[in-house]
Amino acid sequence: MFSGLNITSSALTAQRLRMDVISSNVANVDSTRAEYVNGSWVPYRRKMVVLEPKGEQFSTLLNKAMNKDTVTSGVKVSRIVEDETPYKLVYNPDHPDANENGYVQMPNVDPLKEMVDLISATRSYEANVTVFNASKSMLVKALDIGK
Repeated sequence: MFSGLNITSSALTAQRLRMDVISSNVANVDSTRAEYVNGSWVPYRRKMVVLEPKGEQFSTLLNKAMNKDTVTSGVKVSRIVEDETPYKLVYNPDHPDANENGYVQMPNVDPLKEMVDLISATRSYEANVTVFNASKSMLVKALDIGK
């Protein structure tokens, strides 16, 4: 009875974490000193959330559902990975982190890409809130039938 609510709540949690990671990326768009590695500072590296289905594969879940077994599923965050695209080189000889040629390594964060990802995560979150509310409403109406 509550499996639909559990599935939707797992998606809400995953999308919220995705929005948090995107916010971190946007906040660090100009961070040239994010980590100290081998005696020098390294710029911030864009992070991405990897989602995967909770539990079993779709075909197994479908077979369980057809046999009327209890099906619990949803989505989970499997890991947060760093984007391995190269850093941007910006010519700014006055910057304290500029190399001998006057170039500064800037984070590989693209604000436009981050905003698109943020809109996508927000829309997914809103869609899951709608599904959650619809499921809740159906459960309440089902309980009202018993009165």
